[in-house]
Amino acid sequence: MNYLAHLLLSGPDPDWQLGGLLGDFVKGPLKGERPQPIEDGIRLHRRIDLLSDQHPAYRSALARLGPQWRRLGGITLDIWFDHLLASHWHQWSAEPLETFVDNCWSNFRERRQWIPENARAFIQRAEQFKLLPGYREVEVIQRTLERVGQRLRRPQPLAEMLPLLLADRAALEQDFHSLFTDLSQQAALFRQHSI
Repeated sequence: MNYLAHLLLSGPDPDWQLGGLLGDFVKGPLKGERPQPIEDGIRLHRRIDLLSDQHPAYRSALARLGPQWRRLGGITLDIWFDHLLASHWHQWSAEPLETFVDNCWSNFRERRQWIPENARAFIQRAEQFKLLPGYREVEVIQRTLERVGQRLRRPQPLAEMLPLLLADRAALEQDFHSLFTDLSQQAALFRQHSI
């Protein structure tokens, strides 16, 4: 799962949402350096990633990309699944996507002291360029794949997978729906047990 999915799966609490985002930026053991709800959100992020990687629908989607993309397919799928989430946002949230994202950024500004510099830079760019609502557009996904591919230790042409994603869109939407339904349930249980 990618940024938008993690924010939504974190539930309505702004601290958990921040933790859901920070899961991509904070590595290693959590030592109580942040408020408990933020660290709980990071733990949830890690749990979601683990569940996602093992889920049959995710593995099915990964197999659709073919063996040549086995190593990098997960990165691309995470971004594509954010595209599918943004494209069908109304199925997953009653709150409009732009409102949801704007509220997240506003709440995160109030929690700035808990955000590492690399995450601050991402949030600033994402807000400035309206990146997450932009995920609805295939052109934004293409540019995102190009940028992410260039940032890898050994740059990779991730955007070359876009025709595969578009050609298999209907099947990938089914995989995503199955995966995200299960992840939503598991995330809700995780949040309940952490209170």
